[in-house]
Amino acid sequence: MTDVAALPGLLKDETESVWVDLESPTEDEAQILSTVFNFHPLAIEDCIAESHLPKLDDFGDYLFLVLHGARRGDNLGTFKTVELNFFLGRRYLVTYHQQLSRSINRTKERCLKNSLAMSRGMDFLLYEILDGTVDYYFPILDDFDEVVNELEQEAIHNPSKDTLNRIFSLKRDGMSLRRVTSPQREILNRLSRDPFAVINKRTAIYFRDVYDHLVRIADLAESYKDLTTGLLEAYLSVVSNRLNEIMKLLTVFTAVMMPLTVITGIYGMNFKDIPELNWNYGYPFTIGIMAIIAAVMLGFFRWKKWI
Repeated sequence: MTDVAALPGLLKDETESVWVDLESPTEDEAQILSTVFNFHPLAIEDCIAESHLPKLDDFGDYLFLVLHGARRGDNLGTFKTVELNFFLGRRYLVTYHQQLSRSINRTKERCLKNSLAMSRGMDFLLYEILDGTVDYYFPILDDFDEVVNELEQEAIHNPSKDTLNRIFSLKRDGMSLRRVTSPQREILNRLSRDPFAVINKRTAIYFRDVYDHLVRIADLAESYKDLTTGLLEAYLSVVSNRLNEIMKLLTVFTAVMMPLTVITGIYGMNFKDIPELNWNYGYPFTIGIMAIIAAVMLGFFRWKKWI
């Protein structure tokens, strides 16, 4: 970053374009937002404080934007947002972020390698950063697709509590993705259509391209709502069918055992004069009758296609 003491002179020079990137700045470094650039206190407050919603404020001489990038989370199909704050003037761009931004670093490396990279204007430089930021959403969407396909097979063939937890986690991340991308889509639409003093009409066309990408991302994020709902319904349906199969098996077992229990109950009574008690073949005869009853009942259930 350029020496802070040189910034006022660079900002007064009509021939110079200045990009100041504040990555995890200290309190002293953040002071340049008010002491050097004289940004509005409310904009500085929103910049320093963490915001979960994108926004765009027009202060006439400059624009203040809060947008969010994304990076993969610890597990496949999860993601984390990276807040990016921008102050865009005609001849300067200030980027403020607490976490590493791949799109900003990529654009910074391009500027360091090619001194003419900033010659197209600060608004075009902002476009390049936003274009990279939006592009990094697509690998996350690919991860979502992979997890959806995996959970679909798991929900049908081997559902478990872990499957249900993963479905809810995917649904929660899909909702977070919609909350982030939908407002940003509207902001990019404004950047491409509204007449801002610091954005050239020729550059507005490029913002339109980023807007189109965000529309696609927002639509895909919306589709995950239906996909996760379908996964949940499939999981509950499979679990319910398995439970019905278990209940049917237990019902058949109970139905077969009931008449056998009646027979054993009769001969288990403590009456003295039960004729079969003194019969030598009473026990095998009773066991045989019980076996025949069980076999007839199982055959009847199979004939009715109940089992």
